[in-house]
Amino acid sequence: MTRMIERWFPCAEVSDASTAGWGSGNTESALWVWFAKRPLVQAKAAVLTSLLPWPDHPDEQQRLRDLVRRALNGYEAAAREIADELAKSYPNGAAILDPFSGRAMIPLEAARLGARSSGIDYSPFATLGGSLLADFPLRDWSAEPPIPFASGQTSFGPRLLDDVRGVLNEVGQRFTAEMQPFYPEYEGKQPWGYLWASTLPCQECGNRFPLVGQLLLRQPRLKKGDSGQSFRLVVDQQAGTFSAEVHEGTPVGTPTRIQSGKSKYSSSGRVAVCPFCEHVHPKAVHTRLSAEGQRRDALLVAADIDESGTKVFRSPTEEELTAAEAAQHAVAQEKPFDELSAVPDEAIPAGNTWTIQSTNYGDRVYGDLCVSRQNLTLVSIARAINSVSEDILEAGVSPDYAKALAGYATAAMMRKIRRSTRGARLQITGGARVGDIFVNQSSVAFSYDWFESALSDGPGSWWSLADQTVSALKGFLNRQGGSPAYISRGSATQLSFRDSSQDAVVTDPPYDDMIDYSDSSDLFYVWAKRAMAVADPSLSFTLDRNGLQDKADEIIVKRGGSQSNDHRTQQFYDDTISQAFAEARRVVNSDGVVTIVFGHGDPDVWHRLLTAITRAGLTLTGSWPAKTEQGGAAVGSANIVTTLTMACRPAPAGREPGRANVVEAEVKREVSARVPDWESAGLAPTDQLMASAGPAMEVVGKYSVVLDNLGEPVEPDRYLLVARRAVEQAASVQIDDLPIETFDARTRFALSWVRLYGRTVAPKSEARWQTLASDLPADALKGVLKEASSGVRLAFGSEFKAHISDTSHVIDVALAMANVWTDGLDAVADVLAASDRSLDDPYLWAAMSFLSSRLPEADQDGIAWTGLVRSKRGIGSATRHVVTTQKRADEKAQAWTLFDDVVDGAQK
Repeated sequence: MTRMIERWFPCAEVSDASTAGWGSGNTESALWVWFAKRPLVQAKAAVLTSLLPWPDHPDEQQRLRDLVRRALNGYEAAAREIADELAKSYPNGAAILDPFSGRAMIPLEAARLGARSSGIDYSPFATLGGSLLADFPLRDWSAEPPIPFASGQTSFGPRLLDDVRGVLNEVGQRFTAEMQPFYPEYEGKQPWGYLWASTLPCQECGNRFPLVGQLLLRQPRLKKGDSGQSFRLVVDQQAGTFSAEVHEGTPVGTPTRIQSGKSKYSSSGRVAVCPFCEHVHPKAVHTRLSAEGQRRDALLVAADIDESGTKVFRSPTEEELTAAEAAQHAVAQEKPFDELSAVPDEAIPAGNTWTIQSTNYGDRVYGDLCVSRQNLTLVSIARAINSVSEDILEAGVSPDYAKALAGYATAAMMRKIRRSTRGARLQITGGARVGDIFVNQSSVAFSYDWFESALSDGPGSWWSLADQTVSALKGFLNRQGGSPAYISRGSATQLSFRDSSQDAVVTDPPYDDMIDYSDSSDLFYVWAKRAMAVADPSLSFTLDRNGLQDKADEIIVKRGGSQSNDHRTQQFYDDTISQAFAEARRVVNSDGVVTIVFGHGDPDVWHRLLTAITRAGLTLTGSWPAKTEQGGAAVGSANIVTTLTMACRPAPAGREPGRANVVEAEVKREVSARVPDWESAGLAPTDQLMASAGPAMEVVGKYSVVLDNLGEPVEPDRYLLVARRAVEQAASVQIDDLPIETFDARTRFALSWVRLYGRTVAPKSEARWQTLASDLPADALKGVLKEASSGVRLAFGSEFKAHISDTSHVIDVALAMANVWTDGLDAVADVLAASDRSLDDPYLWAAMSFLSSRLPEADQDGIAWTGLVRSKRGIGSATRHVVTTQKRADEKAQAWTLFDDVVDGAQK
């Protein structure tokens, strides 16, 4: 049975619903700290199309397409119809497995659809999060005895929601009571928080000074009569001390950390300037001092929330300064959690200078990432969760229910950690708030100045995060139920499932070197195992010698790992991902598909992925793009926007070798046959290019190996480029009745690019793919494409700098003419004459006409090319004049007379 995903996928619907609303999965992802966020709509679409059949009759195909589109309109859209349709193919229910489940978005959607859903992940931290999302909310807890404390709110919702609310309230009250001596009230209210900075000794005068990167505390809101607030550093030269003085308005001084290089990541980066003697400390110097352990913490500014909700800043009181000091002594006296130290002393592994940025500045264990009072707060929360867990168990609830309730409290704690280290800076854009430590997605940030939340109910506080946890849980508890997913820890390379036991495997595996999953989540894991010590002591079980998450079989490429001889190399990734795909092939039934969601910008990574799929005994049968990524900064080496949802089947037995020329012709034929179907389904040209990988690899998969005319194996990814070219050819693109393939290669690339993207910024990865498909070297695009902030775009004529000659490409002449259009017809004629092209050259004028039609109305080059085409006759006259004038000048320069010869002779 052919599955729907092998012939169609709702690309446009998935792209449209991925960024906001139900399809984004923002509600679900808000529950647990994890780094890969698969949009819910993509998970639902992948599961549905991997299970539904693809009928032979066109009317039935259209009916199922329409049904899936309706199902993607919301959480429960067309739920009854979908259930009835799945029951036709799976009367006993479908079985689906995700062996890289992460936070379990795919298992959740499979469970909601009524499938027997299973999720496996190598990370125990991810496994706990997956249980909180796809397992516990779908269980019936009505038979559990009452817990000993109620939320205090009347609730007619699910039992789990009310008990989670009660647990979070109780944890908050217990830890707040423990921490109140260390957070004194100010004018009868709890402060919102405190601004801190690290100090270092000046290498010139010896005085310690704080390293602060900004002095503005609250943005001015002049329309509301708010001038904002800032602070300045006041130094006492004689005493060698400093203090922060808060004042109204914008800053009047200069921060002690200022930009020196092109960016903060450059070798020069931000320098530190001593406010006592103005001595400049280069980045290398202050980094070295910090790494040597010379950093000290200094509390600079306190912050309150007034009656209007505005953050108001002030100098800290003596009582507040004393309380902060007392916390430093108190945390040192904290008793351990059984065999675990109170403050995490697990060592940060070598090779994490990018993932855990503070290791560059001297942090050696995970407890070093927080100031003492932050550590004491987290210890108190963990103890409160444990004591509440003990009370729940004594009340007679089941171990699973105690684990669930403690798990949701731990989820709130984990989200607090995101704003509870030295990487959580004060953010002032859009209103003052506590920043996230994940500035670069999965890289844990470090800053010399940071913000600490206190015990108020403001942003970043326990009460704020508890409310968000309840809200997130309520959001998906209100959805129609399904069967709980089976979520467990395990390796994708050694699945515990029987052969042919799954109707489909749908998974979103790690994307090469994009995210260091376990290294990035170890900060949370070391605290989670302390918080869950009573409810789930098994969370602490690990084979890692440092007490962190095991990494022996983690399938990633460790970025920067070569410096520490990390085993997670490219070769390790290629071998183990292939083993994981082979295990997926083993457990899927003979009529099922293995669906892989993958995204990466580097063509080499795609080559390696296809090789891994082939080595696993799978063959690709469908490939569907969707814009599901936000394109934000990531740890990975490439910025991705589009992911592919790929369907694979076990490769048929007894395959014969294929010949390269035959396979190439077959790929072209198969892709050309699919293009009309893609167009009728509304697939955009850019999406058709990516979808072409499916039929191309399906053809290649018919053969055990493809051999060239010398009998040498041909790499499968060669046919991705063949398929892309076939899409272009099948589209029969005409440029004023001229086939696009008759233009020179550089111009053909530019015309194709504008056809696909116009002037919009496209991912760099797409430029690389298009370059390869055009058989052009990378440097051949210089002057045609220009780098932008988040990708590449078509260059403007004003950016074109090359010299025009009779060998210039059509696109270069067109850009040069657009550049001088505003200088008048004579300037345009000079360019045209230099190119040795005429009014009779159909390619130049056809190209300019096409380009102008594909660019926005206000585009400066579009306007120029439109004007050029309309002024063709005038340009011709001017060009003839330029050519005639130049010809006469040349003839005069070459003419000679007897007198000229005598003069020349005399000179000689």
